[in-house]
Amino acid sequence: MDTSSQNTIFNGTPLGSKYLDPGYLFSHLFPGVVQLWNFIFSPQIIALFRTLLFFLSVFFLTIICYTIVRMLEIRKKEHAYLHHEIEEYAHNKHEYEKRLHEETGGSKNERWSKALGYLFSQHASDWKLSIIEADSMLEELLDQLGFKGDSLGDKLKSANQENFRELTIAWEVHTIRNRIAHEGLAFELSQHEAKRVIALYEQIFHAYGFI
Repeated sequence: MDTSSQNTIFNGTPLGSKYLDPGYLFSHLFPGVVQLWNFIFSPQIIALFRTLLFFLSVFFLTIICYTIVRMLEIRKKEHAYLHHEIEEYAHNKHEYEKRLHEETGGSKNERWSKALGYLFSQHASDWKLSIIEADSMLEELLDQLGFKGDSLGDKLKSANQENFRELTIAWEVHTIRNRIAHEGLAFELSQHEAKRVIALYEQIFHAYGFI
């Protein structure tokens, strides 16, 4: 056996360094690890850690409480706002229906009174009749204004915004009337929507003093 092989055996590592010797590392590093472990889990460090956790808990609990209070305040404001909107809507609806009821008995146009009578019926089918009647009145109005065509749609096509200011609204309500005629029972119409449509017809008729 040569001298280099003997040195390798005696040193205990292939490179002949004591820092790579497991025995050396264990004997010198293990006490350090034990000391670090003892330091981390010492009563002082544990007490400091508990104190830190306590303050963090207080902080997050404060944030949670503040958030809950703010959410309750926002919900309260939203509820008050919604309540106000509902009251205002109910008031406006009442005034609108009151005005329509007054016009039912006071309109100079008997067909308009008839249309309003259908509108305030309890039967859903009558709401559609109200729109059909109003659309027929719209065609009569266009005839009086001098628009030509075989149907109301043709008369509206011959009009423009300059000679018939309510043209866009007229197309909207006439389209709904066509859906009622073509789809029949399949077309669902609420009384609220019927009132909205009749109000648009009313806007057109008032613009030309037709009712």
